[in-house]
Amino acid sequence: MTAKLAATRGYAVCVNYHRDGDAAEQVVDDIRSKGGQAAAIQADIGSEAAVLELYWQIDSALGKVSALVNNAATLEPKMRLDARDASRMERVFTVNVLGSMLCAREAVKRMSMRHGGRGGAIVNVSSGAAKYGSPGEYVDYAAKKGAIKTFTVGLAAKPEGVDRVKTLVPMQRGGQPEEVANAILWLLSEEASYLPGQSLTCPAAAKLK
Repeated sequence: MTAKLAATRGYAVCVNYHRDGDAAEQVVDDIRSKGGQAAAIQADIGSEAAVLELYWQIDSALGKVSALVNNAATLEPKMRLDARDASRMERVFTVNVLGSMLCAREAVKRMSMRHGGRGGAIVNVSSGAAKYGSPGEYVDYAAKKGAIKTFTVGLAAKPEGVDRVKTLVPMQRGGQPEEVANAILWLLSEEASYLPGQSLTCPAAAKLK
C-alpha cells in the first residue's frame, strides 16, 4: 500500500523483496498500469553485499534515492525465550536491525548534501511490540523494534496480534494499511520537515477479520 501511494505522489518506487518475487511484481505491475515508475529488486538486506548491489540496481533503474521506508522484518515462530537458540536471535537481529541500518547508511550516502545529494527523508517502521515487549511470544522481535526506535532518534503485525492489542490504543482497533501508508508519506513530505527523529504511534497495520 505504501509503495502504491508513493507512486501516486510522483515517487519512482523500488519494491525490495527477499523471496516473494511474484507479490513484488504484482505491486510493480499495478503501479505501472497507472502510469507510475517502479521496479522490483531482490535483495536479502541482512547481507551488506546484497544491500550494496540493491542500491546499485536502484541507481541504475530509478535514479538516486530521495526517500527510504525501512519496513523489512523477519518474524520467527512464537516461543518462550528459554526455547530459542542463538541462530534464531541472530537471524532476527541481522535482518531487522543491521539490515535497516545498512539501508539507511546507503540512503544517507545518496541523499546527504555532504555527499553531494539534494536531501531526502527516511522513515523507519517500528511496532507497538517495542513498547509492550511481546511477552512469551516475540521478545527478540520486540527488542529489534525497540532498537529501530532508538536508531531513529539517533538519526505493524499478524491479524490475531492486532486483535490482542487493539484495546490498548485509543481507537480500539488496529490501523489499516491505507492509514499507515498515509502517515509514512506525510513523514516523507516537506510538511514533516520540522519533526526529525520523532515517532508516530500507528497501531499494527493488518486487515482485521
